[in-house]
Amino acid sequence: MRLSLTSTGGKVLASTVVLGAAATIAGLGTFGSFTSTTSANESASTGTVVIGLAADGTDNRLSVAATGLVPGDTVQRVVKLNNTGSQGLAGVTLTTAATTSSLLDTDVTNGLQLKIDSCSVPWTEAGTSPAYTYTCSGTTKAVLASRAVIGTTMALSNLSSLASGASDNLKVTLSFPGTADNTFQNKSSVIGFAFDALQRTATDR
Repeated sequence: MRLSLTSTGGKVLASTVVLGAAATIAGLGTFGSFTSTTSANESASTGTVVIGLAADGTDNRLSVAATGLVPGDTVQRVVKLNNTGSQGLAGVTLTTAATTSSLLDTDVTNGLQLKIDSCSVPWTEAGTSPAYTYTCSGTTKAVLASRAVIGTTMALSNLSSLASGASDNLKVTLSFPGTADNTFQNKSSVIGFAFDALQRTATDR
């Protein structure tokens, strides 16, 4: 209801306007409807990143000590690097550290120098322990250029073991520079080798 007031000739007239209200009542009832349901299961699992060295023996001579070095000598040792994980790798790095230290590892110029090469087939071993030498009947590639023996996270190149299930036949060469003087006499170092694998680049799976 609306009330309006009108002034006419000094009089106030009141009039009312009645608005009709329409009420709509919806009928109540029960209606049927079509429905549909479907479902699915998504399975997810993680891969493994595993890099390892062959057991001591003809595929791993790193544990064979070299003694009696004089300036100009070289030490050759082989080791097989295996990717036994289910996933490929983005890269492998090498960190070397001296658990027993001397001028042989602290002098970066006249101390031991390290380089690593790979062979597409296992290296052919000659000589008797500990004076091993190795030749490659396949294809050789440079894995680590010659440098001072101690280094951190040194990137390794030309590796086949980046692929899951693959391996690399590596030859580690330690050189004792001919420039070393008498201060190097009767020195001893123990060098540890740690290979670290980096997972492949993440992708849509």
